[in-house]
Amino acid sequence: MTNTYDAVIIGGGHNGLACAAYLGRAGYRVKVLEARSVIGGAAVTEEFHPGFRNSSCSYGVSMLHPQIQRDLELARHGLKIVRLKQDITVPTEDGRYLTIGENHDEMVAQLNNLAAGDGEAYVEFEALLTEVTDVLRGIALQTPPNLAGGWKSLLDLARQGASTRHLSRAAKSFFAELMTSSVGHLLDKWFKGDAIKGEFGYHGSVGNFQSPYTPGTAYVLLHHVFGEATGVKGAWGHAIGGMGAISEAIARDAVEHGASIETDARVAEVISKDKSACGEVLTDGRRIMAKTVISNAHPRILFDQLIDPALLPAPFKREIAGYRSGSGTLRMNVALSELPNFTCLPGKNLQLHHQGSISICPSLSYLQKAYDQAYSEGYAQRPAIEMWISSTLDSTLAPEGKHVASLFCQHFNPNLPNEKSWDDEREVAADRVIATMTEFAPNFRNAILGQRILSPLDLEREFNLVGGDIFHGSLHLDQMYSMRPVAGYSDYRTPISGLYMCGSGTHTGGGVSGIPGRNAAREIINDFKSRKLSGMLGLGR
Repeated sequence: MTNTYDAVIIGGGHNGLACAAYLGRAGYRVKVLEARSVIGGAAVTEEFHPGFRNSSCSYGVSMLHPQIQRDLELARHGLKIVRLKQDITVPTEDGRYLTIGENHDEMVAQLNNLAAGDGEAYVEFEALLTEVTDVLRGIALQTPPNLAGGWKSLLDLARQGASTRHLSRAAKSFFAELMTSSVGHLLDKWFKGDAIKGEFGYHGSVGNFQSPYTPGTAYVLLHHVFGEATGVKGAWGHAIGGMGAISEAIARDAVEHGASIETDARVAEVISKDKSACGEVLTDGRRIMAKTVISNAHPRILFDQLIDPALLPAPFKREIAGYRSGSGTLRMNVALSELPNFTCLPGKNLQLHHQGSISICPSLSYLQKAYDQAYSEGYAQRPAIEMWISSTLDSTLAPEGKHVASLFCQHFNPNLPNEKSWDDEREVAADRVIATMTEFAPNFRNAILGQRILSPLDLEREFNLVGGDIFHGSLHLDQMYSMRPVAGYSDYRTPISGLYMCGSGTHTGGGVSGIPGRNAAREIINDFKSRKLSGMLGLGR
């Protein structure tokens, strides 16, 4: 069975759907093929216990770019985002806590109470961070200069680099440090208190299986703070209905503009003719033909499993083989009979901290120990955990009076030592998460009615996240911007004519942003127009 389209997209994750929507709006005929029975990839909502639904993998909204929300009219398509009632609560090991939020006066007082001078340091730190992230928001929507692209790329590099000229001298220095330093050394320079360093250090470890004192981890912190929610820069929000609501809203726009989306459609092979991609073979034997093939899949899956290796240049194959992918993440959803009763903030009645992010990472030394244990033993005995109790903001997720919580946990080695298997260790590792939460909220274990555990191996098997990597590849400096996924192919194109990439393995990297899908669509549309013009002028393809 053969069908012909302008473009066929491998993978119905949010970036693939965004790419389809932009192409559809430009008048192209698009087909999206999703291997799972539900669209959304890692931005999906599923029932995990009878009557309890939650975001399965990604769980927070901040990086979804406002421009994309406007372009694709996501609010009209049903997407509603609410901001967390309180940003972050960090319980300390001595029974106190730190609240990070909009009330700066209160936060400055808390920080100074925990360590004199940290309040004023935070005000300066946040101002510099805001200045830098304002620049990054603009760069994110641009195609990175292709380092092998000649003079045009050099001009693009100069043009994009010029966007930093508006930074103050202090911000330029801070930006350089964020791009090169470890998050641990950066925070030790700025703060004395453990709680603030533990919280920011946690964000440098998210999806990043490294010591907080490894150079480059400061960028991972930066990656997590340049978003916004409900118009507030740096804020985080919740999508009503879970993260699947984002994917569904994007899909509605794509379908409205002519795209066809098929689930339970796993691609087995990309078809090529005369060294150009021209379609796909599905595992059921069907052939879908297209002028252009676009991959939302992990780069290693695309080039290792779906492409004839004879079509790839040897240097490119070497670089892709060395593309690092593997994060120390274990993801859990739990159904709760009651709200956690925290020692530092007692009470099972609904309080502000229940409606925000709760961070169990009280110090950098706590985070370092978690990493050391995971590196040598397989997983942390006391993991770093971020918990969101989504049902406190969204009544659609749990029965009345009950709750669902997302637990995002670091560090869990994707490659267990001593020939251990994650199938054997999954429950034991999850118990360490539960035990750690129960240290800070003594009723937590007994409140659990049901749970879903996703080990690094589960994330790979179920969501095609190689090495359990939530970002489709480590956010290391040699795998970012013009180096993502590899140098010479950062412009969403590949060595094969007619084959493009639009997933998180391209600029801007991971997170539910939609930016790779949008940027890739722009380049594809430009190429379509260029081909049409060439044909009109009789120049061939």
